[in-house]
Amino acid sequence: MSDIMGARLDGSAGEGLEGSCGDWVRSGEAGGVEFFEARFGGHAFEKHRHDTYAIGLTESGVQSFNYRGALRNSTAGKVIVLHPDEMHDGHSGSDSSFSYKMLYIEPAQISAAQLAVCGRPCALPFAREVVSTNDTLASALLDAFRDDPEPLALDSLVVRLAEGLMAADPSAPQPLESPNLDVVSLERTRQFLEAETGRVVHSSELEAVSGLTRYDLSRQFRKLYGTSPYRYSLMRRLNSAKRCMGEGLSLAELALDAGFSDQAHFTRMFKAAYGVTPARYNQLKAERG
Repeated sequence: MSDIMGARLDGSAGEGLEGSCGDWVRSGEAGGVEFFEARFGGHAFEKHRHDTYAIGLTESGVQSFNYRGALRNSTAGKVIVLHPDEMHDGHSGSDSSFSYKMLYIEPAQISAAQLAVCGRPCALPFAREVVSTNDTLASALLDAFRDDPEPLALDSLVVRLAEGLMAADPSAPQPLESPNLDVVSLERTRQFLEAETGRVVHSSELEAVSGLTRYDLSRQFRKLYGTSPYRYSLMRRLNSAKRCMGEGLSLAELALDAGFSDQAHFTRMFKAAYGVTPARYNQLKAERG
């Protein structure tokens, strides 16, 4: 999990909650989305319910739970969708432990993203198959735990979750395949991101610059430029730092100048983007002369 998320983990992370059976949980919150990872053997949770969507991905073992009058079983790679205010429990469906990742997201966020996706207000999506193979939700979940939970990344995540939930509900309206693009506003946003390469940009700033909601902007920006505002901003920050390498600044200074929390954070994101660490890139650049 990222350094930013790690800083927001509660006291139940890692070894702090690891018991005699090897059970553990780790959780954090960012932008109204709760991130939850766990491993359990045997019984995990008594019956309870959330006022949020619970969208999860089983990573290993058999994740079993009672939901809407039936026993459900999820195995590695399967996606689980629990609708708000629905009673459920949790336990291992085998002699071994199970592990999973889960996102808890408020219905209001999904509703707002739906408006951007389908162009009109509509009822919340209801996943008919509680356990399924849903590539949209699975990839969104994996990226959520891999990316830093910066505001723009969360905007993109909420849109992807809304799209995945709508795909899981046959009665949901179809997404707008070709939304009207506010090209002038989108270009103004792109230029703003080009200029702001030294910090994390917030959703409210882009809403003010573009005049679009954060979810409209996220969807339209991807349609026009082929990537999300978050990825575009991240790459501009990394490119800015890369151009400054070899000019006498330390990697720690470059990291802070590009809006990263520390050198380790910068190194991880740089390597994910370019395939080499900043130190190795700097060395290759010096050798090339």
